[in-house]
Amino acid sequence: MFCDHCYRDAGARLDEELTTDQARNLIDGMVRAGFKIMIFSGGEPLMRPDIYELARYATDKGLRVVLGTNGTLITEEVAQELKRAGFMAAGVSLDSLDPNKNDGFRKLEHAFDLAVQGMFNLKKANLPFQIHTTVMDWNVDELESITDYAIEIGAMAHHVFFLVPTGRGKNIEEEALRVAAYEKTIARLMEKQKTSPIEIKPTCAPQFIRVADKKGIPLRFSKGCLAGISYCIISPKGDVQPCAYLDISLGNVKQTPFDEIWKENVILQKLRTMEYEGKCGICDYRERCGGCRARAYYYSNGNIMAEDEWCLYNPPGWER
Repeated sequence: MFCDHCYRDAGARLDEELTTDQARNLIDGMVRAGFKIMIFSGGEPLMRPDIYELARYATDKGLRVVLGTNGTLITEEVAQELKRAGFMAAGVSLDSLDPNKNDGFRKLEHAFDLAVQGMFNLKKANLPFQIHTTVMDWNVDELESITDYAIEIGAMAHHVFFLVPTGRGKNIEEEALRVAAYEKTIARLMEKQKTSPIEIKPTCAPQFIRVADKKGIPLRFSKGCLAGISYCIISPKGDVQPCAYLDISLGNVKQTPFDEIWKENVILQKLRTMEYEGKCGICDYRERCGGCRARAYYYSNGNIMAEDEWCLYNPPGWER
């Protein structure tokens, strides 16, 4: 695959990727830092030959281990092996119910068929799965139908990812939903949640907390943007970032234990103050939403605490 929207700009294996021993050390640091969940994502995590070994190691250390995958490599045997390794759930990418659109986006023939078969193989292995969709201007009208499809095939959730321009995603920034369409789409998803038996979660769209509140929809999520607060990512090379779409290296776990970076990094400490600028700083949803820090950073040319200008909401007392 060579997906248009890949935040990692993934391709061939990098020589400086973490070794198995370095990955174990990372996992140890995550446990010391108090983390409970580890998501193996990518690129494509199933390309790592030691993925099962690392999953078992993390599981044995007490972490809940889940997988983010394109699904194309999940044969029946792989699904069973994932289950044995300790994986508790998997998120599988599917961006359109039109195979041609899906495959064109991901630059792989039969990507749709392989991903769907992968989900059926997970189901057969009794490994819960959910569908992940990146919303673009060309698939935005399909979202409710993809949710219905997720219900039909037995998925436990449908998570909808809103594009933040980073990695190869910068090249298709013009296809991202603009401000009014962004708000409207969040509202549509929350309206769909009212009648859906599975969870629908907008991701990289923390304003869904406010929209759900206004619609009286109970949520299990207490915070919109988690970047640097209770979530971060580690790149294949070991760089720690506040989130996948904030391409800021806070340190590298090859040189500094992860738990030290997590506790001491000044950028992370700044994010945790929640002292945002502009209307995000006075918003009545400041602590529960927080605005998308990655989108604020991108559109302010590097201010991690800037207001999220994609939010239409004007909080009480706010005047531009």
